[in-house]
Amino acid sequence: VKRKINNVDSYFCNIKFAWRFFPPTIARTANPFVFPVKKPENAYRIFVMGASAAAGTPEGSFSFGRMLQVMLHETFPQTDFEVITAAMPAINSHAVLQIAEDCSKYQSDMFIVYLGNNEVVGPYGAGTVFSPLSSNISLIRLGIALKATRIGQLITNLSGLVGGDNAPKVWLGLKMFLDKQVRANDESLQIVYKHFQRNLEDIRDIAAGKGIKIIFCTVPVNLKDCPPFASLHKPNLKDTEKQAWDELYQQGIEFEAAGNYAGALERYLKAAEIDSCFADLEFRLARCYQVIDEYENAKERYIMARELDTLRFRADSQINEIIRRTASDMTGEGVRLVDAVKVFDANSPHEIPGRELFYEHVHMNFSGTYLLARAIFEQVEQILPARIKTPRAEDRSPPTEAECARLLAYTAWDRYTIADKVLNDFIKQPPFTNQLYHEQQVGRMEQDLTALRDGMTSEVFKESQIRYQQAIRQNPTDWWLHFKYAGLLNDTENYKAAADEYRLVLKYIPDQYEVFAKLGLVCGKLGDLNAAVKYNLDAVRIYPGFAEAHFNLGLAYHLQGRLDKAVEHYSLSIRYMPEQSQAYMNLGLILFQQGKQDQAIQTYRDGIAARPDDLDLHCNLGIMLSEQGNKAGAIKELQAALQIDPNSTKAKQILKSVMTGN
Repeated sequence: VKRKINNVDSYFCNIKFAWRFFPPTIARTANPFVFPVKKPENAYRIFVMGASAAAGTPEGSFSFGRMLQVMLHETFPQTDFEVITAAMPAINSHAVLQIAEDCSKYQSDMFIVYLGNNEVVGPYGAGTVFSPLSSNISLIRLGIALKATRIGQLITNLSGLVGGDNAPKVWLGLKMFLDKQVRANDESLQIVYKHFQRNLEDIRDIAAGKGIKIIFCTVPVNLKDCPPFASLHKPNLKDTEKQAWDELYQQGIEFEAAGNYAGALERYLKAAEIDSCFADLEFRLARCYQVIDEYENAKERYIMARELDTLRFRADSQINEIIRRTASDMTGEGVRLVDAVKVFDANSPHEIPGRELFYEHVHMNFSGTYLLARAIFEQVEQILPARIKTPRAEDRSPPTEAECARLLAYTAWDRYTIADKVLNDFIKQPPFTNQLYHEQQVGRMEQDLTALRDGMTSEVFKESQIRYQQAIRQNPTDWWLHFKYAGLLNDTENYKAAADEYRLVLKYIPDQYEVFAKLGLVCGKLGDLNAAVKYNLDAVRIYPGFAEAHFNLGLAYHLQGRLDKAVEHYSLSIRYMPEQSQAYMNLGLILFQQGKQDQAIQTYRDGIAARPDDLDLHCNLGIMLSEQGNKAGAIKELQAALQIDPNSTKAKQILKSVMTGN
C-alpha cells in the first residue's frame, strides 16, 4: 500500500494481503517492509519471496534476505542494495504468484524465490485447512482475483466464503493440520505438483517479461533430526499382515532400545517386506543405519521417511525437481538456480542435514541461514551489472558468519530467546509431540536452554547491549535493530529506554501493530496505564485479531479497576489465541472476585482444555474448587499439577492446605 513516511512517498506492506487466502482472524502477515516509490539512482532492488522459511521464522531479523543485504553492502559499498523480504508464513505458490505480479511493478531488479514447503498444506493444497484443492488452476486464480476487488471482498465477507465453512477461525499453528494426512501415492499430490510447476513458470515469465533477473532456490529440510509428523499403513493391508507387522515393529523397537541395532534392522526390514509405506518405520531404519555407520543407507531411508510423511510440511523430492526444471529451462534468460539442497548436503555430517543447520523441520538456524545466504550471494554476484561489480575492491570478501552476526547483532540474548521460542512454541506443541524420540529431543533442548539461561549473567546482558549499540551506530536507520534492542532493554527492565526505541521504530514503520502493542506494554510497566491503553487500542485498530494487544488491554484495564473492559479484552485474547494461559488465569480471577464462581471455574476448565500442561491453571482451579467446598475436585487438580511438575513447591503447599483444611 502507498503512503508517505517521513515525507517520502513509500510503499508499505499491506497487512490485509493474505485475506485473499485466509479468514481475516487467522491470516498471517509479512514482517514489515518499506521502500520508496521512486527508486534512488544508485539503488539495486531485490525482492525475496516465499513462506515462513524465507521470512526468517522464528526470528525475521536474521532472515537470509537480511544476511544477503549485509553481504552485498559490505562487498559493494558504492551501491544501495534494497533487499525487501516480501514473504510470510503459511502461504504457497498460489499466493507468491500474486506477490510476484505486484512486485514486478516497482522497478525491481531481481527476484529471489525460496518456496516449496507449504505446497500441500497451504491454500488450495491437498492437505490444507484453508481454501480447498481444485484441479482447475484457472478457477483458483479467478477466485483469488475476485477477492482482490471491492465487490469480491464484500461478497466474501457477507458469505464467509474464504476457506469455506470448515476453515479454522483461530490460528493454532501446525496442529490445525493433524486431520489432513496425505499419502505419498495420493492422486491429489499430482494436482499439487502440476499447480506448483505452473505457478513457478508464471513467476519466472513475469520476471522475464519485465527484464527482472530471478533466482530459484531448491528447499533443503531437516532429514536427520526431524522424524515424520504422521504415518499411515498402506490402504490394502490385511488384518493378519497388520498383526505380523506390529509384532516385528515392536520387536525392532525393543532391540533398538537395548542397543542391538543389527537385531533391530533385521526386524524392521522384515516389517518393511509386509508394509513399506509407514514413515516411522523408514525413520527408525535410518537411525539404525546411522548408528552402525552405514551413512548411504541411512540417508536413503531418511529421505524415504520424509517422502512418506503424511503431514507434508516439508518440501519433498518432486517439489525440488520442479524447481530445478523451472530454472534450467531458461538459464540463459536471466534465470539462475541455487541448489540449496546440494549445498546443505555438502555442509552436513555425512551429507545428511539435521539440527546443525535447522531449528526444527524447515526453519534454518543462524548457521543454516548464513549458508543459504552465501550460496545465493554467489549467484547474485555473477549476474549483477558491471557498473556495480567493477568498483569492488579485490581484497574485499563477503562477510563471514561471525561478521554477519556482528553486523546484525546476533547476540547471546538472541540465542537464548530463540531457543526458548523454538522449544516452547514449536517443539512442545502438536504435531511435534507426536514425533518419534520426542522425549529425548525435548530433554536435549531443555539442557541446551538451561545452559543458555545460566549463561545470561549481567555481564552477558551488558555485552549484548553493547553489540546492539555498535550495530545501530553502523546502521542507524535499520528498524529491525531498534526493534530487537527494545526487546533486550525490556528484558533488562530498562523500560524507559525500551519505550524510546519502540517510538523510534514507529518513525521508520508507522502503524505497525506489534510495535504499538509492545510500546503499550512497556508504558504499562512504567505505570502509565493510559498510554498502555492508547497504544494497544492503536494495535487492535490496525489488526483487530491481534491477541497479544487484547491481552495487554485486559491487563491495563484490570490494573485500572475497569473490570468489565478487562473481561472483554481477556475474552477476545482467548478467542484469537485459545492457548493464552495467562488470559484464562486473569479472567478467571476477575470472575471469581465478582462472585461469578461457576463462570470462573469454567474459564479455568477451558484453559486446561487448551493448555493441559499448565501447572498454574490446575493450581488455581484447585483453589477455586476448594473455596466452593469441592475438596475431591480440588485434590484432583492439584495432583494433576504435581504430575506436570512433581517438585512444585507451590502445588505441594496448596495440596497440603486443601487436605488439612488450613
